[in-house]
Amino acid sequence: MRDNENGRVDNGRRTWLIATSVAGGVGGVATLVPFVGSFAPSEKAKAAGAPIEADISNLKPGEMMTVAWRGKPVWILNRTDAMLADVVKADPELADPHTTNPFSMPLPEYCNNEYRSRADRKNILVLVGICTHLGCSPSPRFTPGPQPNLPSDWPGGWLCPCHGSTFDLAGRVFKNKPAPQNLDVPPYMFVNATTLVIGKDEKGEA
Repeated sequence: MRDNENGRVDNGRRTWLIATSVAGGVGGVATLVPFVGSFAPSEKAKAAGAPIEADISNLKPGEMMTVAWRGKPVWILNRTDAMLADVVKADPELADPHTTNPFSMPLPEYCNNEYRSRADRKNILVLVGICTHLGCSPSPRFTPGPQPNLPSDWPGGWLCPCHGSTFDLAGRVFKNKPAPQNLDVPPYMFVNATTLVIGKDEKGEA
């Protein structure tokens, strides 16, 4: 597979990180940053679901990057204060604001909060980028307000291009959409201020 505009992720010898700029409320500029291959797990280990490391040192507020874990895209979004405020604003419109009905994996205890992230780094959101309806990969629609295929009071989030399910900036599904559940939050932990591990936390590997 190769990385393309639909959000598919290259599982070649190197893992590529996709950074999508949404600074200034305008999305669209994508850049590719190579992940140092010598620090990445082998292809065999990745296929088996081994934890992976992600360098977020260049991930600016309002930007999202994508890495591959267990053959799935995992999004890492550095939310701005305005984005965090939009998470709170979306609560009344959500089908399951507290993730009482998780999808394919339990919500980590440390993410059992409104922002679905670690309390000490609440701006950093980590999600499995697979729609809980039929497995499409939703597209980022971070700019709030009216726009095609979205409500006029859109607070920002993701839109699934396949059947129109929408998710807020914490990956929670809006009411009356085909997707029955929120997007998964995988186990993860910070190794240091700029590196996180996906697929592993203080309790061990997923």
